[in-house]
Amino acid sequence: MKRLLTAVVAATALLIGGCADTSEEPTVTAPSAGASYPVTVGTVTLDARPEKIVSLSATATEMLFAIGAGPQVTAVDDQSSFPADAPKTDLSGFKPNAEAIAAKDPDLVVVSNDIDNIVAQLGKLTIPVLLAPAAKTLDDTYAQIGDLGTLTGHRTEAEKVNADMAAKIDGIVASVPARAKPLSYFYELGPELYSATSKTFAGSVFNLFKMTNVADAADPDGALGGYPQVTQEALVKANPDTVFLADSKCCQQSAETVKARSGWSGVTAVQKTQIYPLDDDIASRWGPRTVDLVQAVADAVKKVPA
Repeated sequence: MKRLLTAVVAATALLIGGCADTSEEPTVTAPSAGASYPVTVGTVTLDARPEKIVSLSATATEMLFAIGAGPQVTAVDDQSSFPADAPKTDLSGFKPNAEAIAAKDPDLVVVSNDIDNIVAQLGKLTIPVLLAPAAKTLDDTYAQIGDLGTLTGHRTEAEKVNADMAAKIDGIVASVPARAKPLSYFYELGPELYSATSKTFAGSVFNLFKMTNVADAADPDGALGGYPQVTQEALVKANPDTVFLADSKCCQQSAETVKARSGWSGVTAVQKTQIYPLDDDIASRWGPRTVDLVQAVADAVKKVPA
């Protein structure tokens, strides 16, 4: 049961965030000049620019709109809450229905997981499908943005998005003064104390600031995929300097709720109120708005006395 719960939490972290937010909306740009077809990315070959794209991945939806392919997107899944004008439907990325997807008459479908062999199901209907799994590193994010740019005729715009992201992230990291002693942190995915280790995408963001993840000890060999459930005893003993809440929307967690937890009063993060809520969506969608996640972590680290 513990492993099942871990898998559920990990899948949730990888597939969706919580609610919509009011971050700046991406702008629409014209297609790349000189984009030509056919183009091939992995096993997907398109003979013409796709004009009816269905995205069953909230992260892919954000990527598509960021590179200017938004006007080509005709339907997105029920978790794609950003940007606000994305054509949200009742299609599910958790339980994809081939017939419902095919009814949208897509010329390209983007999924993050091959649940129920949906790629093969759509393939039998001659519907091209790009499988874009959750990124494990920033390089994975850049690669997926580039792939979507190639397939949609927005390669130049995709390269610009990647360059802008990389420059902004480098600038944010450089703005944070080096510390003599690394800060330790606990990254919370749910009040049941599920977390993400430093070997996950979220962990890689904290690695930029050379922070120490107290959840690593709960999954030392990666058997849990980097998403262990940490016991309260282990967490209190680890005594993290900071706590980051990626469950502020889904589970209404806050500095106040953490402070009220029994047995936590001796934790440094609680004693010094170094508890930082994150936007659930941004924390779990590893696309263009990863810049915002890096900025949120940087802002928090700057608040902690050296």
